[in-house]
This record gives sequence, C-alpha cells and structure tokens, in this order.
Amino acid sequence: SLVTSPTSLDPPSPPPNPLNFPPLAHFSPVSPLDLPKFITGTKNSTSCLDPIPTALLKNCLPVIAPLISNIINTSLSTGCVPSPLKLASVSPILKKPGLDPTSPHNFRPISNLPFISKTLERVVAAQLKTHLTSNNLYETFQSGFRSHHSTETALLKVTNDLLLSSDSGQVTILILLDLSAAFDTINHSILLSRLQSSINITGTALTWFTSYLTNRQQFIKVNNCTSPTAPLSHGVPQGSVLGPLLFILYLLPLGNIIRRHNLHFHCYADDIQLYISTNTTATTTLPSLSSCLADIKSWMRKNFLLLNCDKTDLILIGPKSLTPFPHPPITIDNTTLSPSAHIRNLGVIFDSNLTFEPHINQITKTAYFHLRNVARLRPFLSFSAAETLIHAFVTSRLDYCNSVLFGSTSKVLNKLQLIQNSAARLLTRTCSHDHITPVLRNLHWLPISHRIQYKLLLLTFKSIHNLAPSYLTDLLLPYTPPRNLRSSHTNLLSIPHRTSRRHWGDRAFAIAAPTLWNSLPHALRDCTNLTTFKSLLKTHLFRSAFLK
Repeated sequence: SLVTSPTSLDPPSPPPNPLNFPPLAHFSPVSPLDLPKFITGTKNSTSCLDPIPTALLKNCLPVIAPLISNIINTSLSTGCVPSPLKLASVSPILKKPGLDPTSPHNFRPISNLPFISKTLERVVAAQLKTHLTSNNLYETFQSGFRSHHSTETALLKVTNDLLLSSDSGQVTILILLDLSAAFDTINHSILLSRLQSSINITGTALTWFTSYLTNRQQFIKVNNCTSPTAPLSHGVPQGSVLGPLLFILYLLPLGNIIRRHNLHFHCYADDIQLYISTNTTATTTLPSLSSCLADIKSWMRKNFLLLNCDKTDLILIGPKSLTPFPHPPITIDNTTLSPSAHIRNLGVIFDSNLTFEPHINQITKTAYFHLRNVARLRPFLSFSAAETLIHAFVTSRLDYCNSVLFGSTSKVLNKLQLIQNSAARLLTRTCSHDHITPVLRNLHWLPISHRIQYKLLLLTFKSIHNLAPSYLTDLLLPYTPPRNLRSSHTNLLSIPHRTSRRHWGDRAFAIAAPTLWNSLPHALRDCTNLTTFKSLLKTHLFRSAFLK
C-alpha cells in the first residue's frame, strides 16, 4: 500500500552529528494570565466533542483559565497528550463547488477537535515557530502557514522572476506539481526523525510530539450520523493547528533536492512550482528539469507522498515571439508534459505572455454573476448590508493578488474598472448615464489602478520594515547618494539598471516597487508605523485619483 505506519512509535535515536543551534528540548509553561492571547481571537466554532459551546467557555475564561493552563502545562511537562485530546470528529467538505458529491475523492476530511486540544496546539505551535524563526529553519521559499507570507507574496516573487527573464529575452518553463491527499499520507516515523535531525527537537518536546502523533482516533460525522471510531496511523489532521506546520517541516528536504538541479522553485503548503529560464536556442538545461522531476518523484515515493502526474501542469512564459519554441519532451514517471495556454496558479490564471487577460476575464464573469444576485436582493437590503455583500463577493475578487497586475494594459484593467463602476452604481442606486467619478469619490473607493498601486506600495513598505518575506526584502536595496542631499531625497530605493529596452521588466517587483516608492512624498517614505502609512498612502492616492 501507499502508506505504512506502525501503530505506536518510540522517539527516534539521536542523530549522529549534533546540530549547531540550540535544541528545543522542552516547552515553557503557560500562565493563566497568558492564556487569553491563545484563545480570545479564535473563532467560536464548537466541536461535538466539546461539553459546552466555545462562546460560553470564552465568557467563563477568567474563572477557568487556571484549570485550562494546568491541563496544558501538565501535558507539556510530561510529554503526554491525553487520549481525549487526540480524538477527532471528521466532517467531509466538498473541495470546491460543482464537484461530484458522490465521489469521495472530491471531499476534504476536516478534523473537528476539542477546544482544549486546539488551545494546547496553539501553545506548542507558538513555541515551535519561535524556535524555527530564531534559528532560521524555515524553507525560504515556503510561503504556506507563515506570518508575513501569503499567496500574494509567493506569486509576486514568481512573477518578478518570470518578468525579468522575459525582459532578458528568455523563455521560462513553469511547472506546477500536484500532490494527492498530501496531509493524509505523512509517515509519523519519518516526521519525528525529521523533527529531531533537522529541527533539533529533543527531550520532553520530542516525547510530546511522539505522543501527539501516536494512537490518534477519529470518526466521521455526517448529518448527525457517526461512524465507528478508527485509528489514524498516518497523516496529520486537517483542521488542526499543528498539522499545517508539521507538514511544511515534513517537506523541508525537498528544497535542497531542487537546488541541486539549479532550478528555481516556490511552495505554498503542498502547491509546488518549479521554473527554469532558457534561451530558445539553448535547450541543454532542459534535461536537468526532467532529472529534477525524477528525483522529486523518487523522494516523494520514499516519503509516502503521491505526486499526481496527470494533474501536473506546464506552461511556457515569455515574449509572444519566443514562447512557441521547440524543446525536448519533458517527462515525469513516463508521462509527457504538454504546454498549456494558461494555468491556474494559487488562484491566479497565468497565460504564456503574462497579460493576465484570462484571469481578468474569469474575474469579470464571476463578479457580474454575484452582482446580478445582489441586484435581485438590493430593494430589500440596507446600504450597509448591500455594501458588505459587494465587498465579500466582488471587491475581494478585484483585490485578490492584484499587485501582480501592476503594469497590465489599460484595456485589460478597464474590465475590472467597469466591474467596480457597476458595483458602485448598484450600491448607491445611481443611474447608468450618471458620471461615475463622483460616486466613487463619495464612497471613498480607490479606482482599480490606484488599488493596485496601493497594494504594491504597501508590500514595499512591509519589505523595507521587515514585515514581508525575505525573498521580497532581498529585492529592494536602499539608494546611497554619492553626497549628502536634502531631506526630501532620503529613504529612497535603488532602481536596478537594465540594458533591455523591453517593457516586461518595468512590471517586475524589483523595478516597479522602488520606482513607485521613490515617487512618494518624503513624508510617506519617512513613515515607520504601518497603520499610519496605510492612512497616509490612501489619502495620497485618493487625492491623486480624484483631486487633480
């Protein structure tokens, strides 16, 4: 079978070579006064395994905090997770609308865990993240389940590299790998060994993780019907706090495998993308791509992960005159990968020339569908309720990863602007022949092009102030003038020098970010507080859009 795992585990033996950073040998206890920070901001969702509703428990927290902290601290100090905290009620959730509900493969098994269990996991996760961050143990190009990281930062880095390669007259081969049921096939013995050998988790902390993974139980609950309880001998629970973090640690060796083949890559949880740039006349680098794919497939097989070759996508990205270039076939596990015209990458549709027109067409189709539905309800909705619906179903789509759209043609972006105009007319009940600019101004809605600038400048600010991933901060360098200049010329960014006359590079984050940043008034560039910067930036862009 694909997955084999023992029913009980012993902590792995110590690694032969000690690591050169401090171990995480034990967990620090949590005081009743510190407990609310792990609970207050969480959702009020209640598991059927909880004796009382979560909302009621939160209201009683000042009284019961000492009891909860005592349970947690006993678990941390003894390295033992009580059996009731390892029982999960699994709810099968359809992965996305429109899938066949009669096929089990179309469902995602979400574990509903007891409130105390999730609180215990949050305490452990906080200390594990501190250990990972302080010792620089995260994979640099893993953006899943990490603070200051997101799908947008991941796509911004990838598009930056693609645009700069195209600017240099190269074609980039981009491959998106698809893993099947990745969270559910993790081998516990391998995971524990990795925690010790790579992360330097030892002592009681390692014993705790061993207890956490061992002898877990689950049952399925659908429409108030429950299945018999069954053991969970492999995988990490989806819906848990620690599960996603343990998964990205399980994938740690993958980055070095890819680096050995001199390929670029980026991961968002189990979404893995590889890319390599080449001249159309030089195809000698392409065998390394097939070799890398073979090594990835082999490593995944040894680590009980299943690479779905049939759902692995490939696209050629570059200037229109170069993308249809002949290249040797790229195969993985006897499956030849054929280039697609466009692929969906973390929710954004990439096309061969990075126009993002197919992506914007999809947004247009979906947004107008939701606007028509809201229009039917508009006579019965208050202004506030209608605005909430429009922001939830339309504005969220306009803003999702919109920083990668910077520099797109006005023809393409105008489609998004028409959506925003329609949303504004619907909300304010403005006639179609009335001028839209006063409506947007009264709503304090920035136009689409300014919303894109806002997002890009916000990410630039975060990169400068270490509130963004290192793979973005490394792209920005401060400008050092040859002599002292006026204060209005301070806090500038260096704009990379380019010899190419193509315009692809103008859209890349490494060039667009410092160009936009340097155009800001020095009061904004000198700002160091994120909240203040957001307010000043929106005011600046609002004036630019409406008060010219």
